[in-house]
This record gives sequence, structure tokens and C-alpha cells, in this order.
Amino acid sequence: MAILRWCPAGEAVERWDPFRDLSDVQSEMNRLFDGVFGRPAPTAGFDRVWAPAVDMYETKDELVVTAELPGVNEKGIKLSMTGDMLSLRGERAQSQDMKQEGQYRGERWFGKFERTLPLPFPVQSEKVKATYRDGVLTITLPKAEENKPKEIKIDVL
Repeated sequence: MAILRWCPAGEAVERWDPFRDLSDVQSEMNRLFDGVFGRPAPTAGFDRVWAPAVDMYETKDELVVTAELPGVNEKGIKLSMTGDMLSLRGERAQSQDMKQEGQYRGERWFGKFERTLPLPFPVQSEKVKATYRDGVLTITLPKAEENKPKEIKIDVL
């Protein structure tokens, strides 16, 4: 016994094939993924916005923040602190050699960026140090004295 697809009167009856529309579904999924992960559609007058990847971790005496900034000139990086917020600004310029009309793929992001990170605890803002090497910015923020772990001596009675 075969399953037949119902068709209104006047149309030919055809045998139901569960895989017939599969290629249409695959084409539509490819189109959706290309829009998200592949080459995005050109935007009319809008700049693409990017933000560098940032890691933040704590050691015994300091808070360390690292940011990936490949292709960014260190002179164009601006770092500031306001209260318990750390701000990182800059711009990655696109090469003048690359022309849009000859481009086959464009996955790297260019333009201005800004990241503002809330700090998890107070730090000594006057002792903050930053280094830039191999496209990675490392910011070292010494903990405020009240946040450093203190060892407590135990008296024996």
C-alpha cells in the first residue's frame, strides 16, 4: 500500500516522497547560515561593530585582563578607569590595498571598538600597568589592600 498526497480536484495525484523537499530545506538552511556566519549582506550606510575578545582572571595580588587586538596599532589603544569600570577603546583600520569589488570573502572586522568592563572588586587605579605584545593587550590591576587575602596567626593557648 502506498501513501498518496491529497490534491484538490483537477490536479494529478502523485506519490508522496518524504525526501523530495529535503533539498529545499537544505538550501534554505545554507542561506540562513551564510547570513549569520558567512559573508554578511552589505549594510546601507551602517558600519559593522566589533568588540575584542577579553579574558579576566584573579591572582593572589591582582586582577588581570587580557584583550585580543590583532592588527591594532598600540598607539591607537585608549585605556581608562572610572570608578569600578575599565574602558578599552581603539580602532582597527582596514588595509588600503584591499578593494571591495575584488573581494571574495570578508570575515575580519574593522573599525572602532569599545569595551567597558565592570571590575569585580576595588583595585589600586594609580598602579595599573598595561603591556601590548603580539596583538594581545595585558592589563594588570593590583588589588586594593582591603581585598588582598590576609593570613591570620593562630595563637595556641
